[in-house]
Amino acid sequence: MASTELVITTIYFLLALCFMAPPTEVVSAGLTIQNVLAGFLGSEDINFIYYHMRRTTVTLVVHSFVPLGYYIALTWGAPHLELYVLTRLDLHEKIFLAISLILPVCACVMAWYWSRHKWDHHPLATSLGYHNSDSQSSWRAVASSINIEYRRINKFTSGRPGRRVIVTDSWIIKTSTYCVYVAHQSDIHLTLSKAEEHALSHESLHGAQFLNIAVASVNPHVKSFDIRLNSLEYSDLKEKLQTPVRIARDIVVRQSLSDLFLNAFKEQVGLNQPCTVDEALVLEPCIGCMINTANVKLQKQCANPSEGECGQCYCRPLWCEECMGKWFASRQDQQRPETWMSGRSPCPMCRAVFCVLDVCRVI
Repeated sequence: MASTELVITTIYFLLALCFMAPPTEVVSAGLTIQNVLAGFLGSEDINFIYYHMRRTTVTLVVHSFVPLGYYIALTWGAPHLELYVLTRLDLHEKIFLAISLILPVCACVMAWYWSRHKWDHHPLATSLGYHNSDSQSSWRAVASSINIEYRRINKFTSGRPGRRVIVTDSWIIKTSTYCVYVAHQSDIHLTLSKAEEHALSHESLHGAQFLNIAVASVNPHVKSFDIRLNSLEYSDLKEKLQTPVRIARDIVVRQSLSDLFLNAFKEQVGLNQPCTVDEALVLEPCIGCMINTANVKLQKQCANPSEGECGQCYCRPLWCEECMGKWFASRQDQQRPETWMSGRSPCPMCRAVFCVLDVCRVI
């Protein structure tokens, strides 16, 4: 009989673990609270704050039924235990049953309290209120600002739904199973405190490095929190941050293949002969990123004009050095990165073929 109880316990434990902390396969299959209750939760893109208020509340309530579900599973799968006869339960079984009943009741009462007055009592609403500099307005003004910035396509995101790191123009947000942490970029200190090396990773065949970054706010009411991400995403994260990241001693951040190529690309371009343009020509923002000023031009320098595979480009400077490097890398054989520096690419505008030696800085 004991084997039956062990089988039920093992199966239920595994199912509960997959339900409470779903692996990638379960998330891909859509068997998560976010997908099952999508109609109630609403749209994350439209109302990010209200979506996560509902998500954390529903998650707390659903997870509170897990112990009671185990008791019911044992009652159904092992009838010889007679768990349905309350008068025959021993002290430990009565305590477990009492806890299994109290947890859902407490969770439901807490969910009701949080949702009163349009979620005014939710912990996230309280947290957002600490970021409001105007005492005359409520936390909803902060929520509206976050919702607007989240809809923009230029935000940084890392992780899977429910457990993500999100960086917008003004905010750093970390979502977890039961909590949402929010910090304003102008009020924080960032410290790269730890780097973890993994020889095996589900994201890469070559292993991975994960970074832990501590986010500490100067606002005493805002709780500090840690964000964790793959080192390959670190450069993208820094582009969205307004505050520099302090790196603890002896931590070396592993660069991605694209970052390593861009560094080599910029170094080679710096060695190439620069080109001059007409002083009357006004350099416009790069059409790739619309942030940096266009500062490179394609001019054949690898061989004589009539020799080689490269052609002459007559386009005016339209791209910055970094975007041109990203374009060049995207046109190479992704399975053979050792050939990228010696490869060729068509001009993104006129399609004239060029190599790294033909990229000139504008002076």
